[in-house]
Amino acid sequence: CRLFGISRQTYYQRLHAEVNRAARHAVMLAMVTQVRLAQPRIGTRKLYFLLQKRFEQAGLKVGRDGLFEALRRAHMLVRPRHSYRKTTNSKHHLHKHPNLIKHAAKPSMAEQLWVADITYIDTWETTGYLSLITDAHSRRIMGFHLHSSLHTDGVLKALRMALQQRQTDRQLVHHSDRGIQYCAQAYQRVQQRYGMVCSMTDGYDCYQNALAERVNGILKTELLTTRPRNLAQAAIMIRQAVQTYN
Repeated sequence: CRLFGISRQTYYQRLHAEVNRAARHAVMLAMVTQVRLAQPRIGTRKLYFLLQKRFEQAGLKVGRDGLFEALRRAHMLVRPRHSYRKTTNSKHHLHKHPNLIKHAAKPSMAEQLWVADITYIDTWETTGYLSLITDAHSRRIMGFHLHSSLHTDGVLKALRMALQQRQTDRQLVHHSDRGIQYCAQAYQRVQQRYGMVCSMTDGYDCYQNALAERVNGILKTELLTTRPRNLAQAAIMIRQAVQTYN
């Protein structure tokens, strides 16, 4: 202490503060680990949203940046996965509807706007395709179906599941890309029967259907953490993942 020009009291105060900080971090990381038992790849921003009240109840003063730093030091940050496979075939002769939401205001309540998309699901045996219908206001997945091909039948099953959960009769816009499945007459007939207004992207910009793409990413990168053996096992995992997400 004499060598560095500090008092013994200052040294022990600093040491005590370090011990207390280590103890607080241990409690915080234990809470994070508990959440990640169910969602191993959940990101830090969502962790902070889920755990903020628990941090306060435990007397932990943790901000979002502080949580990032603590997880970085503990090597617990989740690295994003980047992959892409084309599931949209928009080069067809079927009618393509205009983009009705490009300059529209955000929905103010549920069942004003549903967004639809298809993503691939790899298994050890084959590749499946997951169709999703998401409510743009609540962000709830209303309908989903895993199918073995890109035929319209599988996409229709997701739409019918969503319609079974519909609670109101207010005007509902259905937004999707210009894929042949959504433009097919069978799909369009179901939309017309239930009074849905069809909207589609007007180009190849994925940001025109950003919410649907985002939900796809959450399911695949945060909740489906292991590759299923086959489509039957994948269907079970997807059902559990949707329940967790919702």
